[in-house]
Amino acid sequence: MGNALKLFFYTFQFLFLSISPVKAQVVVKETFTKMGSDFEVTVVAETENEGTYFINLAIEEIERIEQLISSWNVNSQTSLINRNAGIQAVAVKKELYDLIERTIGISKITDGAFDITYASMDRIWRFDGSMHTMPSHEEIKASVAKVGYKNVILYPQNTAVFLTMTGMKVGFGAIGKGYAADKAKQVLQSKGVKAGIINASGDMNAWGKQPNGTDWKVAITNPLNKSEAYALLPLYNKAVVTSGNYEKFVTFNNKRYSHIIDPRSGYPASGILSATVFAPSAELADALATSIFVMGVSQGINRVNQLPDVDCIIVEDNGAISTSKHIQINND
Repeated sequence: MGNALKLFFYTFQFLFLSISPVKAQVVVKETFTKMGSDFEVTVVAETENEGTYFINLAIEEIERIEQLISSWNVNSQTSLINRNAGIQAVAVKKELYDLIERTIGISKITDGAFDITYASMDRIWRFDGSMHTMPSHEEIKASVAKVGYKNVILYPQNTAVFLTMTGMKVGFGAIGKGYAADKAKQVLQSKGVKAGIINASGDMNAWGKQPNGTDWKVAITNPLNKSEAYALLPLYNKAVVTSGNYEKFVTFNNKRYSHIIDPRSGYPASGILSATVFAPSAELADALATSIFVMGVSQGINRVNQLPDVDCIIVEDNGAISTSKHIQINND
């Protein structure tokens, strides 16, 4: 081939590659109910059918997690642990063992403000409007008599779990949705999904970018006016969870009590309207958002500032906003 012909060929080849269309991407989403909560899975795919296939994979994974951690399912390993409280240790799947081990780690760093044995608590508080008298101090103290993460004994040799007191229970209501969101994300990433969001009733885990190249963004609800957002923040390869008491609370003696109860004392948390946590996993963000209510503003921010890649925004019941050291709120 002559030099002039070679040059023409390579020039034509370059032009062909330059004008070849890039595969279009579509955003596919689906809303469904699992674990007693509303989920929304959003994926970026090449076609609608491909997106639907990926979403079905996410649904299957969420169903699997529900079967693993549900305390309502009498056949789950979680129920088996609870039935054998005070009797014997129960060998469980390593996944469940590891999850329980991590929750105990969170309990330690929050000084017990987070505790999966909260499920042992007597339900003496009601937040459905039917409660008109505050329980006595004695009733409140008795309600948490069997709560305490230090009474969960782990046996790593055979991944067994033992609750030392009869009547003790573990429950994953405070982190279950977050964990399911994390696992669904992992499944989709393993299948090559480059971008998406798992939204488990506000427990969100996002990765990648939108088809136009911009970050996913999350609106942080203003707890003083739920129809407004006080911040719009980018969410890149991170999870975000908001806990709030602006929907479930009781008021006694002009003091507002959250539905989030301190597992150490049995008293509902007060002083905070909402806590939003950004973390590498929705599981961790879920646990910390709950813990901040119990710990309070000062201690909550102090703990968050000590954790890598974790940030928080706290709205107090007087409207004041506090943030961890790396948060920059953009209202645009």
